[in-house]
Amino acid sequence: MCGVACVVGPQGAESLRRVAQRLIDCIPHRGPDGEGVYAVDSVALGHRRLAIIDLSSDGAQPMYSGDGKLVLSFNGEIYNYIELRAELRSLGVKFRTQTDSEVILASYATWGPSCVTRFNGMWAFMIHDKERGVVFGSRDRFGVKPLYYTEIGGMMAFASEIRQLLPLLPSICANAALVTDFLLTSFSDHQDETYFDAVRRVPAGHSFELNTATMQLRFSRYYSIGVREDLRTLSPNEAAMEYRRVFEDSVRLRMRSDVRVGTCLSGGLDSSSVAAIAARVYGESTSEQFCAITAVSEQASNDESVYAKQMVDRCGLHWHRVQPSYEEFAATLPAVVRAQEEPYASPSINMQWFVMRTARENGVTVLLDGQGGDETLLGYEKYFASYFYALVRKNGCLAGIRGLYEASRNNSKMSFGNTLKFIAGGMSARARFFVHRSRNRYLRYSGGVPWFLSALASEAANDRGLQKLEIERTNLPILLRYEDKNSMAHSIETRLPFLDYRAVETALSIPILHKIQSGWTKWILRTAMQDVLPGPIAWRRNKMGFEAPESLWLPRHDEVMRQTVFGSALVGALTRLDRLGAAWSALGARAKWRLYSVALWEAEFGLRA
Repeated sequence: MCGVACVVGPQGAESLRRVAQRLIDCIPHRGPDGEGVYAVDSVALGHRRLAIIDLSSDGAQPMYSGDGKLVLSFNGEIYNYIELRAELRSLGVKFRTQTDSEVILASYATWGPSCVTRFNGMWAFMIHDKERGVVFGSRDRFGVKPLYYTEIGGMMAFASEIRQLLPLLPSICANAALVTDFLLTSFSDHQDETYFDAVRRVPAGHSFELNTATMQLRFSRYYSIGVREDLRTLSPNEAAMEYRRVFEDSVRLRMRSDVRVGTCLSGGLDSSSVAAIAARVYGESTSEQFCAITAVSEQASNDESVYAKQMVDRCGLHWHRVQPSYEEFAATLPAVVRAQEEPYASPSINMQWFVMRTARENGVTVLLDGQGGDETLLGYEKYFASYFYALVRKNGCLAGIRGLYEASRNNSKMSFGNTLKFIAGGMSARARFFVHRSRNRYLRYSGGVPWFLSALASEAANDRGLQKLEIERTNLPILLRYEDKNSMAHSIETRLPFLDYRAVETALSIPILHKIQSGWTKWILRTAMQDVLPGPIAWRRNKMGFEAPESLWLPRHDEVMRQTVFGSALVGALTRLDRLGAAWSALGARAKWRLYSVALWEAEFGLRA
């Protein structure tokens, strides 16, 4: 896990070397264990190292292939590198190191650009292929690891963080359309643009080639979520056991590390499932307790620590708890804004920041997390529209009515009224847009229904289509951004077992009436894990998001928020301040926070409105 940089242009090797050095100087937090720069002709690669696999100097980057024809700068982990190395050795490849980085170089030399389809991991890397005269780059299937780029003055620059690219720009301007989408709907990261006007993301699941002579950049998609046809005929219990098999192997692969591994533990179903399997795997090789870190909310209504404690007792975990106060929240807010680089939708991101800081303070360098469980296994209430549609289509209207009753009985959020709201809101983009517009009349917004609301509505009754949209565009990308920025700000590598591509494909191939049963969301996971989880966790009715004590923090922070918002030139350009002033006291906490987050971002990065 590291930070990368690449610059390509006609400026010459020494000039590009200086640029690459400046780019990696911006991100010492991403790589406290070493740095390096390579430059030749029109290409320079930079690297900051966070040592996880093979802690020796053999893992230093940029890394050269044995024949010197390939040079790599890599951020991430290839979890199946041991199996790939064995396969490559059988083909006659010789290795000098124990690193997964060298496996990437050997895989590219052996199989070419299609090598990425063999990797099980998370990555953002670039290879200078001297012989072909290209820089080949790739980003992992779901975009766990970031990679940004910009073009300026005839030079292309790629980097792990946006802050690396900003000094190259003639001015730093906001992407007004994206900021407006965020303020209106809270949606973010739903396209390959960023909040900065001149900076874009390399799309997840894509590779690219940049011709170093012509500067032509060409992207190609190498991954789309596959379907496992063999799962269509399994019974619900058989499907649950197959998912358990794949999930266990996903966790086991992500335990490979030469540094200490722990886990985030909220007490919810997803994080508890990860912790249960990981603690068992950890115990196979050591007598030490597996480490778990929990953020405890001061607000009783969203404090899950009682459930986390049950997991600690069940699995014999070494437990670290952090309970940030309002004063700590306020004091660390500038650091979180700086780390995130773009606006974010709620103070839950601040809570996650404290988890990562606690891990670093306690010597844990790798953290497992439960991100992706809801998107792949139907954990959100929005998926009930697809569920009811499937029930009625297969078993008739009476089954649909019974499903409504069961949902209200087994899910604390699914009262009859809420269920109708989720169905109507999910299937009507115009109704959803009307709600957003009525709540945010102070915005200078003259457009129609945003494309992502229309896309969500069109897929509302199609569970696989909706999940694919949520994973690729509308929900997961922003969560991955939050996770990466918060973790790497503290030189922590986070690993996400639910996003092993095999687990994703297994989950999305299981029929919806298996994944939601008798009103239970994520029935497959509950059933698969019920032998290793306490019953009150496996069959919890009261799902909570990972949340901060907003009702305690934000009222105390309201005046600070108001002054910051009304002092923002960017907010002033995107809103009618007279209307905003009249509406402020009645605004919801999240709407205020979005405005505040934009204003803080503007101030931190010196944006022009």
